[in-house]
Amino acid sequence: MSALQGLAAEWLESDGQGGFASGTVGGARTRRYHALLLTPQRPPADRVVLVSGVEAWVETAAGSFPISTQHYAPDVTYPRGVDRLVAFTPDPWPRWTFRSPGGETVVHECVVDPVDGSVVLVWRLQGRARGARLTVRPLLAGRDYHALMRENKGFDFNACSVAGNATWRPYAGLPAVAALSNGRYEHAPDWFRNFLYLEEAARGLDAVEDLASPGCFHFDLSAGEAVLVLRAGDGIAVDAVALARRVREIEAARRAPLTSLARAADAFIVRRGAERTIIAGYPWFTDWGRDTFIAMRGLVIARGRLDVAESILAAWAETVSQGMLPNRFPDHGETPEFNAVDASLWFVIAVYEFLAAAPKSARRRQLLAAVGAIVDGYRAGTRYGIRMDGDGLLACGVPGVQLTWMDAKTVNRVVTPRIGKPVEVQALWINALRCAGGRHTAIAERAQRSFVERFWNADAQCLYDVVDAGHEPGRVDASVRPNQIFAIGGLPFAVLEGERAAAVVATVDAELLTPMGLRTLARSDPAYRGRYEGGTSERDGAYHQGTAWPWLIGAFVEAWLRVNGDGAAQRKAIRERCLAPLLKQREAAGLGHVSEIADGDAPHTPRGCPFQAWSLGELMRALARTEPPLTQRHGVRTSAVS
Repeated sequence: MSALQGLAAEWLESDGQGGFASGTVGGARTRRYHALLLTPQRPPADRVVLVSGVEAWVETAAGSFPISTQHYAPDVTYPRGVDRLVAFTPDPWPRWTFRSPGGETVVHECVVDPVDGSVVLVWRLQGRARGARLTVRPLLAGRDYHALMRENKGFDFNACSVAGNATWRPYAGLPAVAALSNGRYEHAPDWFRNFLYLEEAARGLDAVEDLASPGCFHFDLSAGEAVLVLRAGDGIAVDAVALARRVREIEAARRAPLTSLARAADAFIVRRGAERTIIAGYPWFTDWGRDTFIAMRGLVIARGRLDVAESILAAWAETVSQGMLPNRFPDHGETPEFNAVDASLWFVIAVYEFLAAAPKSARRRQLLAAVGAIVDGYRAGTRYGIRMDGDGLLACGVPGVQLTWMDAKTVNRVVTPRIGKPVEVQALWINALRCAGGRHTAIAERAQRSFVERFWNADAQCLYDVVDAGHEPGRVDASVRPNQIFAIGGLPFAVLEGERAAAVVATVDAELLTPMGLRTLARSDPAYRGRYEGGTSERDGAYHQGTAWPWLIGAFVEAWLRVNGDGAAQRKAIRERCLAPLLKQREAAGLGHVSEIADGDAPHTPRGCPFQAWSLGELMRALARTEPPLTQRHGVRTSAVS
């Protein structure tokens, strides 16, 4: 990547526990979440920012020049290491190349150890430069990752240092910070004030922060590469060079056989206790039920990582309550939230696809028991008015609670309440009944007949978004939304077929398809919002009222193939039309990843979370669905996305 392009693009290194290092190509932090050491206290939740970044500069015979960049309020960029940046690559881990006024080249690397979250920072000269010295000053925070810090008397600057290593404990209630180096530590405490985070300001949020720096590390670059390892904890009796060498060697070997898609997918797979789970997105999400079960189909099952899939599903199977799975585990140990009608149904789909790939799973009985509890619980009735109605369809919803994936809620209202019988919930319900099989099959048949009869909107040649809206029999919501696509694609069993299915796909194609996924509302609707921007209320109001969602592309691609033919020519055509733009987008926002959302209006600017699990997962699932079945690599027949 040229240093003159994509400076605002973001990079990510995950630690496998829910923590991460992240930032921008240009170096300036633009989000409160950008940090070099962001670690979970109860993996993968309760994250804290320990080290936000560093100041770094090099001294040579030609003078001193910065290789770090900071942005301060009101609008000052200083120092401007970005002016010396000549190249950047995110593979196999982030690497920047700077050129000094005298022509010396300095390469900087950042790699995270997925075993313990240690962040390895390395700087080295390319070529010879006598007397070249590097100074690095860590910038510490010590705060919840959603918060910001201002200068305060409670910050403890005291350091314990041994040779080139140092440790600090800024606040008694947070982990200590250890810095291991092959340089020399100089204690020089100071505050750096008024950093400005432009992305936070654009979102209408607090955007100014002060950071504390206990001291500096000094290195002789002309004698060899400089190493600084950052980690949570107070152990400093560690050889930084040996640790950095081990991490880089292991990670280089692990990442080498993986495609860039697979490397990106692995960033979301983390540990929760003895099991695995999936982070919904970086930098601000943790593990959410709905997102996990949708994302894992492409990130895990389609790649054949069945041991991981089994672990994820088993962990969630233990949480079934009254037929429901929690939609997320809160950050700070509060009671899990069960405010999702579809999360449990997506779990059933994921179990079905996993067991189809691993029929002899040792946890088969446990998973099937959870499936049975979910289906029986929904049939009998559970929280928030979720119950099977007399027509076999699933009713759900109470005022003030957002139960479907269209879950935006402002202070005063649920933006898209969708109370009644939402269309994709019925597709999921009918699929869940068929996946459960046995005595549930007859109910699935009855529900499907009701669906075909009740959801067809002849005037618009598509499906209603909700029937019995507001629990009023016969009342419908005719908004043209993408949820109807799940009746044809994206699930194991099509609920709608034939001419009507073809008409639905054609309507969605014409009204909702963008290069970044499907819009959440047709442009002709008075409630349509084409840009996702402004303060919290404005953004929440646009979230599902026109904003495009990349994760929906998987269902659309499958639906399109089901009605237009599934031959090689059709697969190639839809791949080039719908998936190539998303593959290209991986170079623009979150490098190697796919964003959460994009503007419904052209040019469909990526928005929201820049590293989103289900966006990437559905892209990978759709790629696997449209590619030649198998490719040969390293003597193993494997999917090209693995």
